[in-house]
Amino acid sequence: MSQLPIFQNRMYGSEGEAINCPKGDIRLVEDLQSGLVYNAAFNLELMVYDEHYQNEQALSPLFQEHLEAVALIIKRTLGLDGLVEVGCGKGYFLELLEQQGVDITGFDPAYEGTNTQIERHCFEPDLGIRAKALILRHVLEHIEKPVDFLMHLKEANGGSGLIYIEVPDFDWICSRKAWFDIFYEHVNYFRSADFGRMFDKVIESGRLFGGQYLYVVAELSSLKNPEYDDQNPVHFPHDFLHILSEQNRREEKSDAIWGSASKGVIFSLLKKREGILFNTVIDINPAKQGKFLPATGLKVQSPADALSSLAAGATIWVMNSNYLDEIKNMSGSTYNYICIDHE
Repeated sequence: MSQLPIFQNRMYGSEGEAINCPKGDIRLVEDLQSGLVYNAAFNLELMVYDEHYQNEQALSPLFQEHLEAVALIIKRTLGLDGLVEVGCGKGYFLELLEQQGVDITGFDPAYEGTNTQIERHCFEPDLGIRAKALILRHVLEHIEKPVDFLMHLKEANGGSGLIYIEVPDFDWICSRKAWFDIFYEHVNYFRSADFGRMFDKVIESGRLFGGQYLYVVAELSSLKNPEYDDQNPVHFPHDFLHILSEQNRREEKSDAIWGSASKGVIFSLLKKREGILFNTVIDINPAKQGKFLPATGLKVQSPADALSSLAAGATIWVMNSNYLDEIKNMSGSTYNYICIDHE
């Protein structure tokens, strides 16, 4: 794919600025030494995060349920004491664990809040901190050399401890031909089998959030350089974008997109390139409302503003079927809802 926005979660103050946002290309390949999938066209120098980056999902009750499920896994497998969250973002999940009695410290150079348990820098060896376990939620897919990064964390933690890793599931993306889940920000795409080749000792692994995410709990001391497995190669779907044109034939008139996060950005852009335009994008996050999506320049509206001008029976494309019931409740179940990730 060519010329996708390098930040699908960065919001813009004007349509023109959004349309002219920085863009980059994607060429996914499987490394024949490690067996890991990555974007060979990725340019790290383009990736400069700032205060306009908005990826907060915790406003949704359903996503809060997901975080509660993750918290249960972490407390059961990692314990309640001596935890460190690497790349804790705005601190929502860390504070959720704190409220449940977990002793935890966070590290994120971009943190903007006031929690004294979060340090505004990276987790480094010279800090002298030895955690019982590290938490790495939706960070590893953004790291150009993920195994080197994990080796660095292992060193920083004295070579021991457990680690919880959560990432999007590339097997799910391929099986659903989820073209709307390929982002420039995500330089890596992981399968469950990858972690079995990266760690000699996996304590537990599984899938979350309707199968869209995968997680692993492993011993940091067992981390190793993965090797390509010719018995389990990646099968890239040869007709990955076929469903895009199929959807267009089924629904030529489109009114609204519900969800302005990553899926909504890529979905609206590739639909626009196919000649399908939208009137509005709906999102419950106040920080996104009134702003414009990268590449398409579509304006994001609150549910109340968007639905007031949307006729009953209009089509709403739902960016994640996990949220369908929530969206129907908020919109009175009076529209034609199409979930883009249904098989």
